[in-house]
Amino acid sequence: MAEWVYFLHAPREDFAETMTEAESAIWARHFGWLRGLLADGSLVLAGPTLGRTNTGIVVFEAADEDAARSVMTRDPVLRAGFATGELRPFRISLLRGRD
Repeated sequence: MAEWVYFLHAPREDFAETMTEAESAIWARHFGWLRGLLADGSLVLAGPTLGRTNTGIVVFEAADEDAARSVMTRDPVLRAGFATGELRPFRISLLRGRD
């Protein structure tokens, strides 16, 4: 399996502080969806950057770029248009607890 990263770019600065109810509901679905990826073993890590610019970072495993893009495009926030996504190949070089 190859490693991939995608970045979720929020629609505005201070997004985490200014989410509407609709945005909050979709981001809650996103979090649940990520929990599913974690449970099936494909998610390595996920989380947002903090501060005025909130960028989500999702590191996961997929067989190839087509499979990785398929994972990313199923993310509820991308499907609903509440963020834009940027997919890149990634290599975990150092990870605590992994030799």
